Amino acid sequence: MRKPTIEGQLFYVEEMDQLADELLEELSLEDPYKARSSLEQTNSIELGTECKEQAQGDWSELKAPKVDLKPLPEGLRYAFLGENSTYPVIVNSDLEPEQLSALLVELRKYRKAIGYTLDDIKGISPDLCIHRIHLEDESKSSIEPQRRLNPNLKEVVKKEILKLLDAGIIYPISDSTWISPVHCVPKKGGITVIKMTKRS
Repeated sequence: MRKPTIEGQLFYVEEMDQLADELLEELSLEDPYKARSSLEQTNSIELGTECKEQAQGDWSELKAPKVDLKPLPEGLRYAFLGENSTYPVIVNSDLEPEQLSALLVELRKYRKAIGYTLDDIKGISPDLCIHRIHLEDESKSSIEPQRRLNPNLKEVVKKEILKLLDAGIIYPISDSTWISPVHCVPKKGGITVIKMTKRS
């Protein structure tokens, strides 16, 4: 007499079918909306207390990042996830209060995905983000200067950028650390180049 091997095989479970049938019968007898809301209430009661306890520890005002709130274009405004204007996020200014509160609830639910500093973003390995160029053994890497556009193409690009500025798709940022520290100032005798300081 031979016995069947257990490894790598799947067996049929009858209990799940019985439980599913019982649940379907209960749901068919009740009003679907009431059954759904009662199911959500039980899930929120069971899971909500744990989430709220964890959320209170992470959202203290002492740990809140110090963020400089800059003026935003017309279609945007700031909303705050924490109390006392902490943890700001940028939202659409046309949202109604109900929509804004629903959005903030969802953002608070997934707040670990929002990073105010690089330390806040968890789970991304630097090895994954670093770009490596694989070269052949005999080749040498070289650094080339930034290429300049020809004057005709430069005018076309300038017109496109002005269209995007007028449409409100992009907006200028004057105090970014990514922009050039050199600023050209027009004078009567020509253009003067001034090196910008951190606060100017």
